[in-house]
Amino acid sequence: MRRIVLVSGTSNKTLSNKISEYLDVPLVDPQIRRFANGEIFCEIEKNVRGADVFLIQTLCNPVNDNVMELLVIMDALKRSSAASITAVVPHFAYSRQDRKASPRTPISAKLLSDLITVAGASRVVTMDLHAGQIQGFFNIPFDNIYASPVFLTYIRSNINSDNMVLVSPDAGGVDRVSWYAKRLEKDIAMIDKRRTGMNKAVAMNIVGDVKGKDAIIVDDMIDTAGTLVEAARSLKKHGANRIYSFATHGMFSGPAAQRIAECEELEEVVVTDTLPLSDEMKAISKVKSLSTAEILSKAIHRTFNHDSVSSLFL
Repeated sequence: MRRIVLVSGTSNKTLSNKISEYLDVPLVDPQIRRFANGEIFCEIEKNVRGADVFLIQTLCNPVNDNVMELLVIMDALKRSSAASITAVVPHFAYSRQDRKASPRTPISAKLLSDLITVAGASRVVTMDLHAGQIQGFFNIPFDNIYASPVFLTYIRSNINSDNMVLVSPDAGGVDRVSWYAKRLEKDIAMIDKRRTGMNKAVAMNIVGDVKGKDAIIVDDMIDTAGTLVEAARSLKKHGANRIYSFATHGMFSGPAAQRIAECEELEEVVVTDTLPLSDEMKAISKVKSLSTAEILSKAIHRTFNHDSVSSLFL
């Protein structure tokens, strides 16, 4: 008889516990220890022989430690004779390094995909992958789930505005914004930005009409919040009314907390729990985190039952 086992890494216990509650499946916490020099040791204390294992580990800061922990746990599961190992990685790190943008640079997303496959993954489930082509780096099944249903429900319940415009922070996000605009029956706009360096972007122009409208900026991630703050100020200069931001992955690195707290143009910044919020971010009242536990639980349940997960896609 097939059985399901949920295993959690240490990077986002809150999300793992919520998924466990939704599925009504006990969570297995592997014993993770570190040697004095930082090496990671893992021991699985529950019998997983012949089980379909779902390993939940988001790749948040410290990214490289959490990547290594993911690989070590998978190797332990493989050597414990698990029938299959599905890596549930709510945030897939290194996804911005999906191609050679300049000479003599790595394609780190491909490297990470190879490491995950060799470590023993049978399938990967992630959420709002930054670059869709990364799915092609894997020779195993790969499911890219979207947080859009969670955001759409929140927008309909909390932002009552007949005069709304959906805004893409760059040309690459237009398809994402169009999905929301179609379901909300609203117009879209796009910010023409120029990237001047790593984590640095300047908003140059607004394509579309935002004057007198409530603007909702939709993106897949917020890192240092430089692009977000630039976008909000540019929208306000072009006559936008209230400005909201929605992004799946709230990385909030470096000066992000200070930038968001001091940005008077931003009404609200909404992210999901694919990445845990720091205490500094939790203290900012305009920042809200929505749970993705239910939608990830559905993906896990359907994968285990060999059912379609296409309805969870964008």
